[in-house]
Amino acid sequence: MPSLHPAVAEVRRAVRTALTGLPQGAVVIVGLSGGADSLALAAAVGFEAPKLGLRAASLTVDHGLQSDSAEVASAAGRAASTLGLDPLIVRVDVGTEGGPEAAARDARYRVLRDAAHDVRAAAVVLGHTLDDQAETVLLGLARGSGAGSLQGMAAASDLGGVAVLRPLLEVRRATTRDACAAQGLEPWDDPHNLDPKYARVRVRETVLPMLEAELGPGIAEALVRTAAQLREDAEAFDEMIDETIEDIVEHAEAGIAVSVAALAANPPALRHRIIRHVVASEFHVSLTRTQTLEVARLVTDWAGQGPIDLPGCRARRAGATIEFTGAGSGL
Repeated sequence: MPSLHPAVAEVRRAVRTALTGLPQGAVVIVGLSGGADSLALAAAVGFEAPKLGLRAASLTVDHGLQSDSAEVASAAGRAASTLGLDPLIVRVDVGTEGGPEAAARDARYRVLRDAAHDVRAAAVVLGHTLDDQAETVLLGLARGSGAGSLQGMAAASDLGGVAVLRPLLEVRRATTRDACAAQGLEPWDDPHNLDPKYARVRVRETVLPMLEAELGPGIAEALVRTAAQLREDAEAFDEMIDETIEDIVEHAEAGIAVSVAALAANPPALRHRIIRHVVASEFHVSLTRTQTLEVARLVTDWAGQGPIDLPGCRARRAGATIEFTGAGSGL
C-alpha cells in the first residue's frame, strides 16, 4: 500500500484533533469556498468525520461578486459530494457596510450561523491557516488596535451559540495546496486573493515576503507564536477580571457603577480591561484606547471634570464610584 502523502496526513491529523470529543451522531459543517484551504479541509473532514461517528456537510456561500460565482459555487458543491459531504449552496446579497471585505465576511458568517442552527450542527469548521493567522496579526499590529486583535483567530470560538473550529491554524497554506494536489483535487483560485486594493492581499503578496527577505524565514511562525502567547495572557486577564468584577461593580440608576478605590488599587492594564469589560458587557460597545484612558483619568487624575461621552453610553465620577449610564439617560 502506498504511503500517505505528508501534506494529507498533516491536514487529517489537525482535523482529527479538532473533531475528537464532539458528540456521536453530531453534524459538522465545513465552510467551503472551493479554494485550496477549504477544499483540503473538506477532504480531511470527509475522511475523519465518519470514523468519529460524525455526519459531515458543507456550506458554500455564493456572494455574487463575480460573474462566474454561481458556477464556482456549484463546482464546490460537486467536490463536496465526491468527498462524502452533504453540500449546501446559499446565495447572499452582500452589503457595503465596512467595505467589501467586511461586508462579504459578515454575510458569510450569518449564513454559516443560521445553517448551523437549522440543522443543530455541533460545529462549523473553517479552513483558516497559519498564513491567515500571521496576516491577521500583522494587520492588527499595523492598525494599532491593541492586544485583542494581535491575538488573531481562536482555534475554537463561538458564533451566535455555534462552535467554530479552525483546525488548520498551525498548517501552512502551501501544505493545503500540496494536500489537494496529492488527492487529485482542483482548487479554485479566487482572483480577489491577488487584487492589491485589499490590505490583506498586500500583506500576503508584498509585506510578509519583504519581511522574510530582510529578516530571514520564520516571520509567519513568529507572528503566530506571538498571537498564541497574547491569547494566553488575555485568558489569564479574563479570569482575573471575572474574579474581581463581582466585588467592585454594582447596579446604579440607568446603568452600572464601579468602585473608584478598587479601580485605583489595580494596575493600569487590569484597570483598563475592567473598564472595557464593563462597557462591553452592559452597553455592547467597544472602547478605543483613547476613550479607555479618558475614563481611567476619572479614577487616577480626578480634577472635577464632567461626564465623558462614549459610544452608546456616558461615564462620570459620582463620589466614590464611576457611573456608566445609557447615552440617552440624561444623567
